[in-house]
Amino acid sequence: MVGKLEKNPQLDIFNTPLVQFIDLNRPICILARKIGWEEVERDFSEFYSTIGAPSVPIRKIVGMMILKQMYNQSDEQVMGRWLENPYWQYFTGEVNFQKKLPFDPTDFVHFRKRIGKKGAERILKLSIDIHGKSSKDTAIKVDTTVQEKNITFPTDTKLHKKIIEKCQKIAQDNAIELRQSYKRTLPKLMIQQRMRKHPKTRKKAHEAARKIKTIAGRLVRELQRKLPEEQQIRYKEQFRLYHRVLQQQRTSKNKIYSLHEPDVQCIAKGKESKPYEFGNKSSFALTTGTGIIVGALSYKGNPYDGHTLIGQLQQVKRLWGKLPGYDIADRGYRGKTHVLGVEIITPKKLPSSTSEYNKKTFRKRCRSRSAIEPVISNLKQDYRMARNFLKGTTGDAINTMLAAAEFNFNKWLLRYVNYFFHFILKLVRRIFYPEFSFFYA
Repeated sequence: MVGKLEKNPQLDIFNTPLVQFIDLNRPICILARKIGWEEVERDFSEFYSTIGAPSVPIRKIVGMMILKQMYNQSDEQVMGRWLENPYWQYFTGEVNFQKKLPFDPTDFVHFRKRIGKKGAERILKLSIDIHGKSSKDTAIKVDTTVQEKNITFPTDTKLHKKIIEKCQKIAQDNAIELRQSYKRTLPKLMIQQRMRKHPKTRKKAHEAARKIKTIAGRLVRELQRKLPEEQQIRYKEQFRLYHRVLQQQRTSKNKIYSLHEPDVQCIAKGKESKPYEFGNKSSFALTTGTGIIVGALSYKGNPYDGHTLIGQLQQVKRLWGKLPGYDIADRGYRGKTHVLGVEIITPKKLPSSTSEYNKKTFRKRCRSRSAIEPVISNLKQDYRMARNFLKGTTGDAINTMLAAAEFNFNKWLLRYVNYFFHFILKLVRRIFYPEFSFFYA
């Protein structure tokens, strides 16, 4: 059941109203009043049932998620900072200054599971609508990037070691006595398998790696023989994953790179500093004029960039309310000239009969596409896209859309601060230097 915030609690001497000691003209307070929280509560109410104990109020937890992503905080960090920051408490709908945590940090996990991709997309739409007419440009720029997952650099030996450790844990939980646990053998073999490129230790290291793989397969088969039938059903998916890891070779396709994140893909984007990245591919659509993100999608696997355009443009139409006049993309999207009636502009050699004006216009549009690169870098460095800590493909989608939403919110805040600063500057000049007023009219 949906929980409600107290709108006008009775004042007493033990509670301090926030409006008495904070500056309501701060940008974050103005943003809190700009967002239509009633509409947010109405939209997110469909994810709750009508019975049961009251949940965390929707405005409070949605506001906390916005602050978390905007200031690049973890679930635990944002709770601590909320407790000591009255402006954050005002943003989440509190009337009085609070001295205890509003809810447990694990409620973030339950809320993300509850809203899924659909709820994250609504937060992204909210961040687009707040810009009003400034987001109504005629064209967009599209590009893809890799959202890296929170996994270690994958090697087959690491995966085999993890299989052994997980098999030992399964045997311990089900009181199964193994023929040999290998608890002392495994650390010695892990030391021996290092330094494989050194000519003196190469042979010994490869033998140790093969031995670790043999032990992993041996423990998996032994557990499948000794586990009761009802327990085998419970661990069926785990054993299927273990067998895939043990059977995969260097040249295999659809390899497993992580046991706890089996959907992770190895993606090469042609970067000299980072040839391979392990995560998922994400696509972003940016308006050409105002630079607002009007589309953010994550994809399972490693699809060709041109094949992501249909889904991206469909999302842009849902969130933006219309399809763009044209779409500017890089050479990775070659092969697509029109998608859903939208012209796709990619760098190419124009026919010799093209007029100089059209050539100049075409080059100008293609060069403007590079403006999306710093935006992607900003998303990764400041809005928790450099390393994704959320689980599964749903976590990939939620993190991608929330990062784009917080970029839009922060862009609105910066635009408001700059506008206010220039307004004060003009006012000061008009008062003290009226003879030069025609310069900054």
